[in-house]
Amino acid sequence: MRLVLDTNVFVSAILSKQGTSRAVLRRCLQGTDEALMGQALFAEYESLLERTVVWSRSLITKQERETLWQAYLSVCRWVRVYYLWRPNLPDESDNHLVELAVAGGADYLLTYNVRDFANPELRFPHLKIRTPSQFLREVREKCQP
Repeated sequence: MRLVLDTNVFVSAILSKQGTSRAVLRRCLQGTDEALMGQALFAEYESLLERTVVWSRSLITKQERETLWQAYLSVCRWVRVYYLWRPNLPDESDNHLVELAVAGGADYLLTYNVRDFANPELRFPHLKIRTPSQFLREVREKCQP
């Protein structure tokens, strides 16, 4: 599956010892799923990694977060977004995620802010907006006989 991971999924994967975000990140790092990365999302991740307030409860050190970030980047497929689908979402800051997903042919956009994507002006029927747990449940259901 091709995935776009919102930054909140990455943060959750680091802040909790277990959970669905960590399982999704692991699937990407192991090559089970292909994570997509674009310029706007890259900039958002880079900014996020510098916010010390976010990482105050982190289970890993800053150096370990940097190593994990580099490992994640190494498995991401870089996608250039040539067309902006705007206006689309009520929150302008979320539009770049949909644009990346559309440009990269993503199957899923994973986020904990599903409601922010609920009423778009433009519909992309092939793109599923899900939480990590919803995604993993759907993947399990597809694999069962």
